[in-house]
Amino acid sequence: NYVVVDIQWINPNLITLFSFITAIISVLFIIAGGTLNFIIAAILIHLSHVLDCMDGQMARYRKTSSLSGSFFDKLTDQIQVIIWFGSVGYAAYSQSQNVLPVFLAFAGVAFYSIRGYVKYVAIYTEMSKDSGYLEKVSKETLHVKKKETAGLGYGVLANFRWFMSVQKKFFAFDEGVFIFMLSLALVIDKLTPMLWVFVISQLVHGLARGWQRGRQISRNQTIINEQYSMPRK
Repeated sequence: NYVVVDIQWINPNLITLFSFITAIISVLFIIAGGTLNFIIAAILIHLSHVLDCMDGQMARYRKTSSLSGSFFDKLTDQIQVIIWFGSVGYAAYSQSQNVLPVFLAFAGVAFYSIRGYVKYVAIYTEMSKDSGYLEKVSKETLHVKKKETAGLGYGVLANFRWFMSVQKKFFAFDEGVFIFMLSLALVIDKLTPMLWVFVISQLVHGLARGWQRGRQISRNQTIINEQYSMPRK
């Protein structure tokens, strides 16, 4: 990013496009099959992820962030998850002639989509009762970010504590973990075991996220009801 950030003809949306094209090319190598093609695909997946991280950073650095850019970035991220795991399911099927990997890939992507779906359903539900819900959440998120105690201005111990605290994010099985899982599975040619990990992790997180959102909505509704039931002076 340091090299290209000041090259004016390269903009965040173009980097998003490059990232998406790279992801599509990696899918073609996965479908082609074979050890060498799998290794090339793993490298391309990492390159696509690097580019995906660059577009937002460049937009913030240049102060050119846009709603449309954010939308297309998230849209291509979702499509990449679908085509990556779909192609791995196909490659595993081609190797074993067993339809199970295809089912695992489909189920994993479906459960992954539930994680995002429950978030937006929860937002819609909360805002139907409280139009200022998103503003409150944004303020709370900003307050949490201000509490971060790591970086160049802090000591080695503080940075080490921060580093250890964020390692638990690995078990969130989000996009960064997907990149690692996909690449490792392709390099060592263990596609079906990786798909099992994918589908189980997304099932657990999808159900857990739905339960958490539902509980939060219930608590918020209880607070609102108590406020309305309090006698007014």
